[in-house]
Amino acid sequence: MDLTEGTEQKKINRAKRNMLWFGIISLTMSFAGLTSAYVVSKERPDWISNFEMPQAFFISLALIVISSITVHFAFRTINRQQNALGMFLLITTFVLGVLFVIFQFVGFSEIIASGYNFTGPTSSVTTSFIYLVVLLHVAHVFAGLVTLLVVIYNHYKLKYENGKTLGVELAATFWHFVDVVWIYLFLFLYFVK
Repeated sequence: MDLTEGTEQKKINRAKRNMLWFGIISLTMSFAGLTSAYVVSKERPDWISNFEMPQAFFISLALIVISSITVHFAFRTINRQQNALGMFLLITTFVLGVLFVIFQFVGFSEIIASGYNFTGPTSSVTTSFIYLVVLLHVAHVFAGLVTLLVVIYNHYKLKYENGKTLGVELAATFWHFVDVVWIYLFLFLYFVK
Protein backbone atom coordinates (compact mmCIF):
# COMPACT_ATOMS: atom_id res chain seq x y z
CA MET A 1 0.00 0.00 0.00
CA ASP A 2 1.31 3.41 -0.95
CA LEU A 3 1.47 5.66 2.12
CA THR A 4 0.52 8.62 -0.04
CA GLU A 5 -2.81 7.05 -1.00
CA GLY A 6 -6.14 8.23 0.36
CA THR A 7 -7.84 11.46 1.18
CA GLU A 8 -6.12 14.25 3.05
CA GLN A 9 -7.99 13.28 6.24
CA LYS A 10 -6.83 9.66 5.95
CA LYS A 11 -3.24 10.87 5.60
CA ILE A 12 -3.59 13.07 8.70
CA ASN A 13 -5.13 10.20 10.68
CA ARG A 14 -2.34 7.84 9.59
CA ALA A 15 0.27 10.43 10.61
CA LYS A 16 -1.36 10.85 14.06
CA ARG A 17 -1.38 7.08 14.61
CA ASN A 18 2.26 6.83 13.54
CA MET A 19 3.25 9.67 15.88
CA LEU A 20 1.54 7.94 18.80
CA TRP A 21 3.30 4.65 18.03
CA PHE A 22 6.64 6.43 17.70
CA GLY A 23 6.08 7.92 21.15
CA ILE A 24 5.03 4.56 22.61
CA ILE A 25 8.15 2.88 21.22
CA SER A 26 10.35 5.66 22.63
CA LEU A 27 8.73 5.39 26.06
CA THR A 28 9.06 1.61 25.99
CA MET A 29 12.79 2.01 25.39
CA SER A 30 13.02 4.41 28.35
CA PHE A 31 11.33 1.96 30.72
CA ALA A 32 13.47 -0.89 29.35
CA GLY A 33 16.60 1.18 30.08
CA LEU A 34 15.47 1.93 33.63
CA THR A 35 14.63 -1.68 34.39
CA SER A 36 17.97 -2.75 32.90
CA ALA A 37 19.73 -0.32 35.25
CA TYR A 38 17.72 -1.85 38.09
CA VAL A 39 18.99 -5.33 37.18
CA VAL A 40 22.60 -4.12 36.97
CA SER A 41 22.30 -2.32 40.32
CA LYS A 42 21.19 -5.53 42.06
CA GLU A 43 24.87 -6.47 42.36
CA ARG A 44 25.56 -3.57 44.73
CA PRO A 45 26.27 -4.52 48.34
CA ASP A 46 23.64 -2.06 49.63
CA TRP A 47 20.83 -3.62 47.56
CA ILE A 48 17.71 -4.63 49.52
CA SER A 49 16.86 -8.12 48.28
CA ASN A 50 13.94 -8.72 50.64
CA PHE A 51 11.93 -5.63 49.63
CA GLU A 52 8.19 -6.31 49.81
CA MET A 53 5.82 -4.79 47.27
CA PRO A 54 3.31 -2.44 48.97
CA GLN A 55 -0.25 -3.81 49.12
CA ALA A 56 -1.52 -0.62 47.48
CA PHE A 57 0.41 -1.55 44.32
CA PHE A 58 -1.67 -4.75 44.06
CA ILE A 59 -4.85 -2.69 44.25
CA SER A 60 -3.54 -0.23 41.67
CA LEU A 61 -2.76 -3.16 39.37
CA ALA A 62 -6.39 -4.30 39.52
CA LEU A 63 -7.63 -0.73 38.98
CA ILE A 64 -5.58 -0.11 35.87
CA VAL A 65 -6.45 -3.49 34.34
CA ILE A 66 -10.16 -2.78 34.86
CA SER A 67 -9.69 0.72 33.41
CA SER A 68 -8.15 -0.79 30.29
CA ILE A 69 -11.28 -2.91 29.88
CA THR A 70 -13.58 0.08 30.35
CA VAL A 71 -11.68 2.24 27.84
CA HIS A 72 -11.80 -0.63 25.32
CA PHE A 73 -15.58 -0.86 25.64
CA ALA A 74 -15.89 2.94 25.61
CA PHE A 75 -14.24 3.01 22.19
CA ARG A 76 -16.45 0.19 20.92
CA THR A 77 -19.68 1.78 22.16
CA ILE A 78 -18.77 5.22 20.80
CA ASN A 79 -18.08 3.59 17.42
CA ARG A 80 -21.62 2.18 17.58
CA GLN A 81 -23.00 5.64 18.43
CA GLN A 82 -24.10 4.51 21.91
CA ASN A 83 -23.18 7.89 23.29
CA ALA A 84 -24.57 7.64 26.84
CA LEU A 85 -22.90 4.30 27.52
CA GLY A 86 -19.70 5.53 25.88
CA MET A 87 -19.66 8.59 28.16
CA PHE A 88 -20.28 6.44 31.24
CA LEU A 89 -17.38 4.16 30.30
CA LEU A 90 -15.05 7.09 29.59
CA ILE A 91 -15.85 8.66 32.96
CA THR A 92 -15.44 5.28 34.67
CA THR A 93 -12.02 4.91 33.03
CA PHE A 94 -11.04 8.38 34.23
CA VAL A 95 -12.17 7.67 37.81
CA LEU A 96 -10.29 4.35 37.82
CA GLY A 97 -7.20 6.19 36.55
CA VAL A 98 -7.44 8.75 39.36
CA LEU A 99 -7.84 5.93 41.90
CA PHE A 100 -4.78 4.25 40.37
CA VAL A 101 -2.70 7.40 41.00
CA ILE A 102 -4.03 7.70 44.55
CA PHE A 103 -3.08 4.10 45.31
CA GLN A 104 0.39 4.66 43.89
CA PHE A 105 0.92 7.37 46.50
CA VAL A 106 -0.62 5.15 49.18
CA GLY A 107 2.01 2.60 48.12
CA PHE A 108 4.72 5.24 48.59
CA SER A 109 3.34 5.87 52.09
CA GLU A 110 3.58 2.14 52.82
CA ILE A 111 7.21 2.12 51.66
CA ILE A 112 8.01 5.12 53.88
CA ALA A 113 6.18 3.47 56.81
CA SER A 114 8.47 0.46 56.31
CA GLY A 115 11.42 2.79 56.94
CA TYR A 116 12.58 3.47 53.38
CA ASN A 117 12.68 6.94 51.87
CA PHE A 118 13.45 8.28 48.43
CA THR A 119 16.55 10.15 49.60
CA GLY A 120 18.50 10.64 52.77
CA PRO A 121 19.99 8.25 55.31
CA THR A 122 16.98 5.90 55.27
CA SER A 123 16.98 5.56 51.48
CA SER A 124 18.57 2.85 49.40
CA VAL A 125 19.35 2.31 45.76
CA THR A 126 16.48 -0.19 45.65
CA THR A 127 13.82 2.21 46.88
CA SER A 128 15.22 5.11 44.86
CA PHE A 129 14.82 3.04 41.70
CA ILE A 130 11.29 2.03 42.70
CA TYR A 131 10.29 5.63 43.39
CA LEU A 132 11.82 6.81 40.12
CA VAL A 133 10.24 4.14 37.93
CA VAL A 134 6.81 4.39 39.57
CA LEU A 135 6.79 8.21 39.49
CA LEU A 136 7.76 8.17 35.82
CA HIS A 137 4.86 5.81 35.14
CA VAL A 138 2.48 7.97 37.19
CA ALA A 139 3.50 10.96 35.05
CA HIS A 140 2.43 9.02 31.96
CA VAL A 141 -0.84 8.01 33.62
CA PHE A 142 -1.40 11.70 34.37
CA ALA A 143 -0.87 12.44 30.65
CA GLY A 144 -3.40 9.71 29.91
CA LEU A 145 -5.88 11.30 32.33
CA VAL A 146 -5.52 14.66 30.60
CA THR A 147 -6.09 12.92 27.28
CA LEU A 148 -9.19 11.22 28.67
CA LEU A 149 -10.54 14.59 29.84
CA VAL A 150 -10.12 15.95 26.30
CA VAL A 151 -11.91 12.90 24.87
CA ILE A 152 -14.72 13.20 27.44
CA TYR A 153 -15.17 16.87 26.53
CA ASN A 154 -15.12 16.14 22.79
CA HIS A 155 -17.57 13.27 23.23
CA TYR A 156 -19.86 15.57 25.21
CA LYS A 157 -19.68 18.02 22.27
CA LEU A 158 -20.62 15.10 19.93
CA LYS A 159 -17.38 15.34 17.93
CA TYR A 160 -17.13 11.56 17.51
CA GLU A 161 -20.00 11.13 15.06
CA ASN A 162 -20.17 9.18 11.80
CA GLY A 163 -17.10 7.04 12.42
CA LYS A 164 -14.83 9.99 13.23
CA THR A 165 -13.47 8.40 16.41
CA LEU A 166 -9.72 8.81 15.94
CA GLY A 167 -9.38 10.80 19.18
CA VAL A 168 -11.00 8.01 21.19
CA GLU A 169 -8.89 5.41 19.39
CA LEU A 170 -5.62 7.23 20.13
CA ALA A 171 -6.58 7.84 23.78
CA ALA A 172 -7.55 4.18 24.23
CA THR A 173 -4.29 3.02 22.62
CA PHE A 174 -2.23 5.23 24.92
CA TRP A 175 -4.26 4.10 27.94
CA HIS A 176 -3.66 0.44 27.03
CA PHE A 177 0.04 1.26 26.77
CA VAL A 178 0.22 2.70 30.31
CA ASP A 179 -1.73 -0.35 31.50
CA VAL A 180 0.75 -2.76 29.90
CA VAL A 181 3.69 -0.75 31.28
CA TRP A 182 2.32 -1.00 34.83
CA ILE A 183 1.72 -4.75 34.50
CA TYR A 184 5.31 -5.11 33.28
CA LEU A 185 6.72 -2.88 36.06
CA PHE A 186 4.64 -4.59 38.73
CA LEU A 187 5.75 -8.06 37.67
CA PHE A 188 9.33 -6.87 37.24
CA LEU A 189 9.48 -5.29 40.72
CA TYR A 190 7.70 -8.26 42.25
CA PHE A 191 9.94 -10.96 40.79
CA VAL A 192 13.31 -9.24 40.24
CA LYS A 193 14.72 -8.70 43.72
